[in-house]
Amino acid sequence: MNLSDHISSNPNIMLGKPTIKGTRITVESILRKLAEGFSIDDILKASPHIKTTDIQACIVYAADVIQYEHIIPAA
Repeated sequence: MNLSDHISSNPNIMLGKPTIKGTRITVESILRKLAEGFSIDDILKASPHIKTTDIQACIVYAADVIQYEHIIPAA
């Protein structure tokens, strides 16, 4: 999946947070809805202008971001 087809970040939109391309729907908001128990179908019904692949891209984006996260042990 080419994330740039689905996810964009613009400092003038949602303070630069990553969003579904062409919308003001943040990756964070999609992930929070999924974590709260919303299904993909629930999200699509609430936002019919996005696609399943956009939601999947949000998940891939999050996985890619934490892939390189470094945990620093507390002293």
